[in-house]
Amino acid sequence: MGAAGGHWSSSRDQVLDNLPDREVPAWCSRTLGRLSHSRFRSGFSLNAKDRSYARAKGRAVIDRHAHELLAKRVGPALPPKDGRQTPYRGHPVFTAQHATGTCCRGCIERWHGIPKGRPLTDREVDRLAALVMAWIERDLKDHPA
Repeated sequence: MGAAGGHWSSSRDQVLDNLPDREVPAWCSRTLGRLSHSRFRSGFSLNAKDRSYARAKGRAVIDRHAHELLAKRVGPALPPKDGRQTPYRGHPVFTAQHATGTCCRGCIERWHGIPKGRPLTDREVDRLAALVMAWIERDLKDHPA
């Protein structure tokens, strides 16, 4: 049933909250595969400056940044400047957000089934940050130093 019927959106709305920790890597892999079919999403890659920054800071710091940026910029029910709040460059997480459909609430709804108009849960932020990190790690692996 479609979103208009209610069942589809409400069940999909809870997917990330109910996703067990052990299944997050597989979900990230499947989601990155799905995103790779989008000409727009698949066109992103980190620039040399962002790759260097990510390598210098290390995974733990970039992961903390991903959590903080997602929670602050797209976590609220009605984020300020929604649809325009995530720059295209300036931090590896920003680029990754565009590549993973986590850049605004419209893209999060479209790609991840989490409706606009309600705040993201901590667990949803964790899952979306894991996706962002998976994308960054793949980009760094694809572009060795």
